[in-house]
Amino acid sequence: MDHMEAVLNIKDLTVSFDGFKAVNNLNTSVKNQDIHFFIGPNGAGKTTLLDVICGRVKPFVGNILFEDQKDLTKLSEHEIVELGIGRKFQAPSVFTGITILENMELAVVKKRSLFASLFSKLTKEQTEYILHILQTIGLYEKRYETPISLSHGEKQWLEIGMLLAQQPKLMLLDEPVAGMGRKETEKTGALLKEIAKERSVVVVEHDMEFVRECASTVTVLHEGALLDQGKMEEVQNNPKVIEVYLGRGGE
Repeated sequence: MDHMEAVLNIKDLTVSFDGFKAVNNLNTSVKNQDIHFFIGPNGAGKTTLLDVICGRVKPFVGNILFEDQKDLTKLSEHEIVELGIGRKFQAPSVFTGITILENMELAVVKKRSLFASLFSKLTKEQTEYILHILQTIGLYEKRYETPISLSHGEKQWLEIGMLLAQQPKLMLLDEPVAGMGRKETEKTGALLKEIAKERSVVVVEHDMEFVRECASTVTVLHEGALLDQGKMEEVQNNPKVIEVYLGRGGE
């Protein structure tokens, strides 16, 4: 797939909760190998948008086309995962009672039941891929430790690694640097750039410095609608965007 091609096309998307439009006639697309940030004040519809992409919420109207042929709004959450869309939620999903390596092994064979997964042998390729991811996320040296020993940032990287283990074509990350210090945030930025060499990454985020460091494309949402889209340096100088952020005391 060409770098400029859209991996995700969002068309006329409206999501309504009891008459309140959480997403309001949204049209945008996510390019292949892009790090695409969705930003905006609380209540702008960012997390709802992720919910629709991964099938948790169905829209009132509109479509989301993945790789131009599959309409995600017609599929179940499970079918969307199978297509190659993975999401990291804010709540942790690591198992603290087993090692980091075992968490990664479970993630690779996640399509089977937990019991079957624990007793299935990984192929040589799968094992090599896991070790490659552990090096990418900086946890190779700690692979025999349990996640309890990890810092907040390292736990987030492990979760990103577990998502990578499923080889998604599109990764959805909900506030991946929340609660991190600057150094861990910068390392997360470097990690996302590495990950985006082989897939598209969609990020919902509040940390503007992180957005500046990392984003290829930024979409600003306001009251569920698209306010502006482009490079961060263009978007942040738009008077409408400044008003939305500063008018509400920033974020």
